[in-house]
Amino acid sequence: MQAGTARKVMVTAWAVGLLGLALVAGSLVWLRTGYVLSRVNGDSMSPTYVVGDRIVAERVDGDEVRPGDVVLYSAPERYGSGVDVMQRVIGVGGDRVVCCEAPDTSREAITVNGERLRESYVKDGIADGLHRPYDVTVPEGRIFLLGDHRANARDSRAFPEDHAGTVPVEAVRGRVIDSFVGPVLLGVATLLGLLLALLGLILGIGTRVLRRRPAEQTALWPDHL
Repeated sequence: MQAGTARKVMVTAWAVGLLGLALVAGSLVWLRTGYVLSRVNGDSMSPTYVVGDRIVAERVDGDEVRPGDVVLYSAPERYGSGVDVMQRVIGVGGDRVVCCEAPDTSREAITVNGERLRESYVKDGIADGLHRPYDVTVPEGRIFLLGDHRANARDSRAFPEDHAGTVPVEAVRGRVIDSFVGPVLLGVATLLGLLLALLGLILGIGTRVLRRRPAEQTALWPDHL
């Protein structure tokens, strides 16, 4: 291989390899800082999410979540350290959440600021199931959360003496999303980066091998007749 050509190939190998490594590093950092991957290990959010379901949560600031969002949050003083809890946001700062005065569970309903919630996601259509009425005005900077399986969820209702069961928005680790497109694209980008890095390595090794191979000299025409 000619020296000029070898240098060009080597430069290309370095460029491709570095591009691949940068793509891998960027994708992994983005995946780690942009998403939380978890698995459901309880039935407090059934039937929406059941035991064994894999979930993806996009990292957001707690003050970005809205009523109806399903979030992951940590509350070590309630559930222990290192535990992510998944529940649905019912009220945010300033909201008044009221439940439930119906004589039977089938007619229970939660109201937020006087508006009845239409909750098609709750298990068996039961809005509360605990027969413990509550009337909570959510403090600013905090959120009120419930599980979708109301009769079997240890949620904000279980801690009425701790800020009326609300948790600070800073406790939110991520908002659960139903689409895996983002993480999948990052996975594809990581794989592409690995392939580019491997290609760069192969080009670099091949070029070095060819440069070290002794040039074959062949006489095209005899010097003397």
